[in-house]
Amino acid sequence: MRQAKTPRYQGKISSWKDEQGFGFIAQNGGGPSVFFHIKAFTERGVRPAPGDIVTYELSANDKGQPRAERVAFVRDRHARLETPSGDRSGPPLIAFGFFAALAVAVFLGRLPELALGLYAGASLVTFVVYGVDKSAARNGRWRTKESTLHMLALFGGWPGALLAQRVFRHKSKKREFQVGFWATVFVNCAVLGWTVLPAEVRRSALAIIG
Repeated sequence: MRQAKTPRYQGKISSWKDEQGFGFIAQNGGGPSVFFHIKAFTERGVRPAPGDIVTYELSANDKGQPRAERVAFVRDRHARLETPSGDRSGPPLIAFGFFAALAVAVFLGRLPELALGLYAGASLVTFVVYGVDKSAARNGRWRTKESTLHMLALFGGWPGALLAQRVFRHKSKKREFQVGFWATVFVNCAVLGWTVLPAEVRRSALAIIG
């Protein structure tokens, strides 16, 4: 006897908590919102976002509340996200260009050699943390807080973060995160630039500000 095929439903993601890895789907045609977990997705590597259209199978938890299983993005949205767009060589060039400028500043005596080592170490740690967070996102494990990623970037790990975003394709599409990330890059570079300025220039600037 032929087994009946499990029906699939379609809806729109109404809310998504990326760090916790769960959200809710608004069902087409109305009805209660459907809970879903990142582990319910049939394909990994693409993060959900509010407004995404998905299909899913409907089940229920122990309390009888609806729960989505075997969730999948609609084909055109998934294909659009997987298609490379723009020049992806920019972030690595910025990171390597920064280290080249840093090395020149150390060579000219504007910065101590320790500065180069600190940036390299912070970038390596940040790169690893991004990789671990990407793995956690794919496997539904507990995520690294975005505030932690921003703090690592602020304290010199932003070149490593740029490389990690490119290599792991992680956090590079989320607008809110990118705004915060580039703010940390600006603050870090501003402080570094102030440090590199000759003492007389800094004194003059302070006198003007004062």
